[in-house]
Amino acid sequence: MFNALKKNPLLAAVLASLLAAGHGLAAANATPEVNPYGLGALWEQGDAVAKGTLLILVVMSMGSWYVIFSKFTEQSRLLKFAKAAQANFWNSGSVRQAADALDTASPFRFIAEKGLDGASKHDGLLGSVDFNTWVTMSIQRAMGTVQSRMQDGLAVLATVGSTAPFVGLFGTVWGIYHALVKIGMSGQASIDKVAGPVGEALIMTAIGLAVAVPAVLGYNFLVRRNKAVMEEVNAFGADLHAVLLASANK
Repeated sequence: MFNALKKNPLLAAVLASLLAAGHGLAAANATPEVNPYGLGALWEQGDAVAKGTLLILVVMSMGSWYVIFSKFTEQSRLLKFAKAAQANFWNSGSVRQAADALDTASPFRFIAEKGLDGASKHDGLLGSVDFNTWVTMSIQRAMGTVQSRMQDGLAVLATVGSTAPFVGLFGTVWGIYHALVKIGMSGQASIDKVAGPVGEALIMTAIGLAVAVPAVLGYNFLVRRNKAVMEEVNAFGADLHAVLLASANK
């Protein structure tokens, strides 16, 4: 084989190039190239403003996901309470018995108890108010309290969805500012001078959008589910109002 290589220099050159390419691939696989402009580099090379902006976006993302999961769980519980109230409440002998049979955490029990309190405390100065009007006000106040509790946390999603893109944009502007400073200090706009700051700017933009989009989608999703729950609450309040008036007229 060595004699063949000596007689054929072209074959020897091809074999040498193949061996060199093989050694190059082995070296590349042994030492993978590290991205010098990734998220890790952003944190290591960024200044206090860039790190603070990134931390703000992380906190906003964590807060929005916490609200999404907690509100989804709460709405699921309320829908279960609605099914339980619809199945068992109206088969009881009285409103008091039906209210006591519901779960203590059920908003439907809260509304029923407020309605019963309004029907029983219709004396003194309150006696001058029409009974129908007083019971209606008691039930509506209870339903308003339930609706207010259901809306807790949605303001966080609305705030994150509307401000996170601008926080990311601030990081983008700050990164571009650093790129321009490096260009001015070096006197040349070479790619190695501006790649880091520009990459930082693009990463901030992407993170801002990644924080805002789930918050907006989660807000719209939870608002629609809140409407479904409130339909059950309003229907229960209307039926309870009719039952209380009919019981008072007997």
